[in-house]
Amino acid sequence: MKISHMLSAAVALALTGVAPAPAAVAHDRGHHRAAIPFTEATVTAAEDGSYVVEWQAPGVRRVAVEANGEVVARGGASGRVTVRGLPAADRQWFTFDAGRGHSLRLADRLIPLDGTVNFRDAGGYRTADGHWVKMGEIYRSDSLEKLTDADLAKLRRLGIRVDYDLRMASERAAAPDRVPAGTQYVVADVLAGSEAFVTMPRTESEAVAMMVEGEKFMVGGDTAKTAYRTVFDGLVEGDGALFHCTAGKDRTGWAGAALLTALGVPRATVMADYLASNDYRAEANAAALAHMTPAQAKVYKPLLDVRPEYLNAGFAEVSERFGSFSAYEKQGLGLSAKELRELKRELLVG
Repeated sequence: MKISHMLSAAVALALTGVAPAPAAVAHDRGHHRAAIPFTEATVTAAEDGSYVVEWQAPGVRRVAVEANGEVVARGGASGRVTVRGLPAADRQWFTFDAGRGHSLRLADRLIPLDGTVNFRDAGGYRTADGHWVKMGEIYRSDSLEKLTDADLAKLRRLGIRVDYDLRMASERAAAPDRVPAGTQYVVADVLAGSEAFVTMPRTESEAVAMMVEGEKFMVGGDTAKTAYRTVFDGLVEGDGALFHCTAGKDRTGWAGAALLTALGVPRATVMADYLASNDYRAEANAAALAHMTPAQAKVYKPLLDVRPEYLNAGFAEVSERFGSFSAYEKQGLGLSAKELRELKRELLVG
């Protein structure tokens, strides 16, 4: 791609969207919610096909980890084990069992696909009051136009039932989504023709300022509020949902941050999940910058990044415009108290 073309697309790319965040989640469809003793639990897939499973369960004497119906690791209140020799699978799930019905069903967060780099599970986090956000229910991603037939088959097996496209009309026309047959496609255009982000920044500081202002718009802009209300209305209705933009980091990033915050996940964890896009997109971002002169790359890099100051600007805008996140849930996201309870009932365990 020519540099001029890349720069002309900078704002659209920048507004799409510490280490990879924990990849674990509780998953329990039983009729009662047992207290979950795990305070931390992760599964991390390696390129050689092995998995590192880790956990912290204070006060628990014995933990067994199962995969495919067999125990693959044992330990006490804390553990870190590398598991090898498991057969290939779309997603390898592990059940962390602390006894007495206290278990978590976990997988690596990233979903490897040929046509994306930032397709991942939106769940897998512990809330401030000890619940866990389920994994295997809600997904977030970068653009989907490059999905292969094999990718589409995998998404069918994952149970993706609805795709919320957060992109502008020009983005959708240039790169139409590919989704499995039968998947509902819903446009939830966050920017919706806004002219606020059409000028390429000339300096690094201008680029950072643009990203900060973009984050604020995602909170208070009329088209943004309409789009996110559409998404959250759908999330209340059930699982199997996917929301995405172009890079899966800004528009998608705010959707993920708002969802996790509404579910009670601590701010530090929400920030870690947001910043994980820097790692998942590292190779793609480096390739884009490599085609530019050093001066161009210096201006462009803030548009490719996610940074704490960007997300913090969004939360600051919540306080400024709405007074509290609870008020934003009602006035910005359109969630009633009943709908928020239903969302938590659907997506939390423990």
